[in-house]
Amino acid sequence: MTATPADTPLGDDFHVYDTTLRDGAQREGISYSVQDKLAVARLLDGLGVGFIEGGWPGALPKDTEFFARAAAGELELKHAVLTAFGSTRRPGVKVEEDPQVKALLDSQAPAVTLVAKSDLRHIERALRTDVDENCRMVADTVRYLVEHGRRVFLDLEHFFDGYAFHADTGLRVLTAAAEAGADVLVLCDTNGGQLPLQLAETVSEISNKTGFRLGIHCQDDTSCAVANTLAAVQAGVTHAQCTANGYGERAGNADLFAVVGNLVTKLGMPVIPEHAVPELTRVSHALAEIANIAPDTHQAYVGSSAFAHKAGLHASAIKVDPELYNHIDPEIVGNGQRVLVTEMAGRASLELKGRELGLDLAGRGDATGRAVTKVKELEAKGWSFEAADASLELLLRTELDEVASPPFALESYRVVLDRRADGEIVSEATVKVQIGEHRVIATAEGNGPVHALDAAFRQALRPHLSWLDDVELVDYKVRILSDHGGTDAVTRVLLESSDGVRDWTTVGVHGNIVEASWLAMCDALVYKAQQLALPAR
Repeated sequence: MTATPADTPLGDDFHVYDTTLRDGAQREGISYSVQDKLAVARLLDGLGVGFIEGGWPGALPKDTEFFARAAAGELELKHAVLTAFGSTRRPGVKVEEDPQVKALLDSQAPAVTLVAKSDLRHIERALRTDVDENCRMVADTVRYLVEHGRRVFLDLEHFFDGYAFHADTGLRVLTAAAEAGADVLVLCDTNGGQLPLQLAETVSEISNKTGFRLGIHCQDDTSCAVANTLAAVQAGVTHAQCTANGYGERAGNADLFAVVGNLVTKLGMPVIPEHAVPELTRVSHALAEIANIAPDTHQAYVGSSAFAHKAGLHASAIKVDPELYNHIDPEIVGNGQRVLVTEMAGRASLELKGRELGLDLAGRGDATGRAVTKVKELEAKGWSFEAADASLELLLRTELDEVASPPFALESYRVVLDRRADGEIVSEATVKVQIGEHRVIATAEGNGPVHALDAAFRQALRPHLSWLDDVELVDYKVRILSDHGGTDAVTRVLLESSDGVRDWTTVGVHGNIVEASWLAMCDALVYKAQQLALPAR
């Protein structure tokens, strides 16, 4: 369960402290199992963070079990130090008799983060005690844990708001903790209301007055958590608390991946091991999967759209030099550059996209021009190729006259809906297709018209396409496009398919959802056949 503290080129001089499993778990919709918590901790450790706050033992049964299983050997950390979170002793209770403090020791975590009130209003109204007793609570608990061999950090809750209201209270709590042996005093923007300049001024003022080692913990209620964290680092803090993907209560916390990305690439601070920096994107997405939350495509550094370019003007510049419109090389953080082809696309966009898809459009001016015109015409009718690379590749290959003969040709299809007396609704589809010299007719039922059509289509093709069973539908998205809406609205369908090795997305657009789906289905299978016909790359 133990590891060398902050095993990075900066050693213990700077802490990347992750609180995904405690503060991040307070996000609405997240509920980690103990197994999830172990998996999250392993991913974070592999990334090279210095400290992983595992939760609040004694207060939450799952957290207590997590620390017990970690202590039993289920969590072997190579970089990070496992940290338990809890509160100071209660007012009027001896520290050695406080069950919460005992639970912190029982967790066997080598480091403990205590939370303490530092705002006079919270001390008097929430704790219903005075500043003197609050400082004794902090000092007693810190000293007791240090005497039992624990490294102690102190989170000063509501520090910035409290300091603005009554500065002396915050300074007294800081001093009590430092004199009792706390390693780091973490200034918390608990309500998330600070802005970078004012926060940095306060951090500098506290640092100059006390000389203590300071940390920072920012909520994102003003969308400034990352900026506030960076401002605090530039003002002198050497301990930054973050959560994966910014998970947390309300608007969330400072995003670990944005903070680390900025510290490494902008401030030149090697706060995680060099070999782990290209893992930022992969780990971000893996943690999103465990949390059962779709990755934020527009997340800085690690989002799939973080280095995606849509405007033709941008693409023209990128074609000359990718650095002209990328603030860093995407591969540094394990991401990649993408060019989005839309009605805004020009020749440069298509040439770059073609290169991304393995097509050389350079010197093919006529074909490129036709493709640009075709894309703009289709986009005006509701088609979108931003997320449908497979359909776009087929379009480009068609203009380049490089499309292999489709393995089938549609003669006709029919779909009927049967509502039976017992209320059961069954869809039935019949397809007639030409496959080489064979005319094939197939009928199948499904739980909806698209499902029935897909089943009948596959039934017709299966005896003639040996690879068909390798291809499965992974995702199906429908969007209504037309402004006038209603039952005659134009429908866009996106289909994501997979053969177990690679995934691809196709698009279909029509006033009829079944036809839109059919177009996307056909593209999916034609694309697979096309890939099989290409020479190995």
